[in-house]
Amino acid sequence: MKILVTGGLGFIGSHTVVELQNEGFEVVVVDNLSNSSINVLEGIEAITGKRPIFEEFDLRDKPKVQDFFQKHDDIAGVIHFAASKAVGESVEEPLLYYENNLGVLVYVLQELKKKGDASFIFSSSCTVYGQADEMPITEAAPVKPAESPYGNTKQVGEEIIRDTCKVNPELKAISLRYFNPIGAHPSGKIGELPIGVPQNLVPFITQTGVGLREQLSVFGDDYPTEDGTCVRDYIHVVDLAKAHVAALQRLLENKNEGNYEVFNLGTGTGSSVLEVIQSFERVSGEKLNYKIVGRRPGDVIQAYADTKKANEILGWKAKSSLDDAMKSAWEWEKIVRS
Repeated sequence: MKILVTGGLGFIGSHTVVELQNEGFEVVVVDNLSNSSINVLEGIEAITGKRPIFEEFDLRDKPKVQDFFQKHDDIAGVIHFAASKAVGESVEEPLLYYENNLGVLVYVLQELKKKGDASFIFSSSCTVYGQADEMPITEAAPVKPAESPYGNTKQVGEEIIRDTCKVNPELKAISLRYFNPIGAHPSGKIGELPIGVPQNLVPFITQTGVGLREQLSVFGDDYPTEDGTCVRDYIHVVDLAKAHVAALQRLLENKNEGNYEVFNLGTGTGSSVLEVIQSFERVSGEKLNYKIVGRRPGDVIQAYADTKKANEILGWKAKSSLDDAMKSAWEWEKIVRS
């Protein structure tokens, strides 16, 4: 079966392409290379022995999206990663985020609607929950007002998919609400490659560890958590990629209970910022240069997943520990800088 992966050369997308090819799917990648590198194709091929079909264009170009689906009229499913994802940037450039994250989603769904029977996996986020009232967070937790335009695009994106599925029973979709993806492929061939200053904790840690950044800032140590720092659920990117394959197979095999479903993807364990730093120091043998600074606006205190639904219904479970993920991230960082 032929599967389209939008944003398939990005961090999570590339690892998902690897898992799809390992399962025997034929993969077509569309990516505009705005936040990724063409070299990732080499990494995917080195791991799987197969190069995915690659088309470079911007999905905001509606005629090109239409032409693409006419050319590849045998696509059975889409895994949709292509989106802008920096929270801070979204606050400064809201229209860019609404155009890119929502306009593109609409264009892809319009083409799938024409096809009739189609399966769609959406890259969503635990940001839809905001600061949840209870831990761990279940899929039934209320969706709170978004803290940023980025978070809002995930909430509205889910609403667009749900409304589309309501009136198109032949379209099947799953939204996967990720917690915090980290790590790299154990082969060392692909990993996280942030352009510019990293927005996420782990690449900032590894870049500080390797000497690229002078110091890591820990934003606040006065939160109501065990050590005073924010708590998140860090999931190894390979585990996350395997969940996408499990979700896609669920739809392709018609095992879904409704034509729109939602799953949390995490480990079910919360780790504080200081615990992540300690994990890095354990696996690397390096002391990390960090300092405690003031809180950052918009940071939720804690967020970690209740994974029961994904474990039982998708038959998927995160297998890697925090140390496993940190070790792979550190090995990848050293390879990239060597």
